[in-house]
Amino acid sequence: QVQLVESGGGLVQPGGSLRFSCAASGFTFSAYVMRWYRQAPGLERELVASISPDGSPTYPSSMKGRFTISRENAKNTVNLHMNSLKPEDTAVYYCNARLPFGNYWGQGTQVTVSS
Repeated sequence: QVQLVESGGGLVQPGGSLRFSCAASGFTFSAYVMRWYRQAPGLERELVASISPDGSPTYPSSMKGRFTISRENAKNTVNLHMNSLKPEDTAVYYCNARLPFGNYWGQGTQVTVSS
């Protein structure tokens, strides 16, 4: 049974940093691209970053510069580090795995950027 469990997130002031993780189980983690998405209130879910099985990151142009995705295949975890946070980064952040047998999501972790 595939499980994606996010941890971290929380409340941070503008300009601050956050790091959170996703622990994966139930599939061969090291064989698949992993992704982070976010969804702000009233908006569609959008891609934040993706990382290949060998650790090569890809970012949409709108996300380049402030986000860093990484993975630890030995620990079945994928991480997202965010810096220079802005109020518009406030959203629920989701870990995602697109597998041959389904598209899986974590439960999400709330990030609130506010003074």
